[in-house]
Amino acid sequence: MQNILDFFSQNIEIIYIVILSIFLGIEVIGRVPSVLHTPLMSGANAIHGVVIIGAIIVMGKAQSDNYLALILGFVAVILGTLNVVGGFVVTDRMLEMFKSKKENKNKI
Repeated sequence: MQNILDFFSQNIEIIYIVILSIFLGIEVIGRVPSVLHTPLMSGANAIHGVVIIGAIIVMGKAQSDNYLALILGFVAVILGTLNVVGGFVVTDRMLEMFKSKKENKNKI
């Protein structure tokens, strides 16, 4: 318990920044109109490519007998990939809604 209290007392500025960024993020997202919410979220999901790269680095640096790091890295790669692909699928579906019907008939 003392270790936790020491950690908080040593990193109080960082904790304040995290708490303020959480409140700021909630305010910013709460003020986005619902029409823009889906495209913005699909773009944010594409940023999770960083998670994929980080997971690949973790898996590459892990020792071959450290199964926990390898399994967590593999799961992170899979989930990050699903998130990126899902973001692009949602963006594509949103863009399809704004195309005219004439363009859609030529596509079929």
